[in-house]
Amino acid sequence: MLISFEGIDGCGKTTQIMLLHERLQREKMPVDVLREPGGTELSEMIRGILLNSDIPMNPVTELLLFSAARSELVSTRVKPLLDQKVIVILDRFYDSTVAYQGFGRGSLPINEINKLNKIAAHGLEPDVTFFLDIGVDEALERQNGTGKGPDRIERAGGAFFERVRDGYHYMSEQNGRYHTIDANRPAEDIHHEIWLRVSGMIR
Repeated sequence: MLISFEGIDGCGKTTQIMLLHERLQREKMPVDVLREPGGTELSEMIRGILLNSDIPMNPVTELLLFSAARSELVSTRVKPLLDQKVIVILDRFYDSTVAYQGFGRGSLPINEINKLNKIAAHGLEPDVTFFLDIGVDEALERQNGTGKGPDRIERAGGAFFERVRDGYHYMSEQNGRYHTIDANRPAEDIHHEIWLRVSGMIR
């Protein structure tokens, strides 16, 4: 099973991924968590470039680097794990590219990005995608409370993240695999909703 978590920065993905990972481990289910971009030596190197605030970057270059990191992760980690019947939880997948590089940056038309995503994902599609939806102002406030400086993408500003959020709403209406969750609710309530969906799919 391939599970992806999506949402704008500050939506609470990290917390929910951790809670689901721990729950699956308690249930003695084989599970692994991977992040995008990252998860392999090469993909982590690309991540460092992508998030470096000192490196200016053309939007299409950004799109292609994300895709390169994804191809490496899927081919060397995700597919082998799925072949071993391991549940894979992804902290972002190609929907982030549609939302951030498509709706946010306007790098390429969405239909062209979808074609590239299919190639970079080696044909894989999540079984379920949890979209943690939160307002931009609340998300930015959460980010400011972390104490760490913003990376290159986090510096894009409120209007950018509004477009990204619009992109997620668009995809949630187009894809039956989407499960949209109000991320303003308590973390345990959100986890309970996620677990009901996942446990039902496992059964």
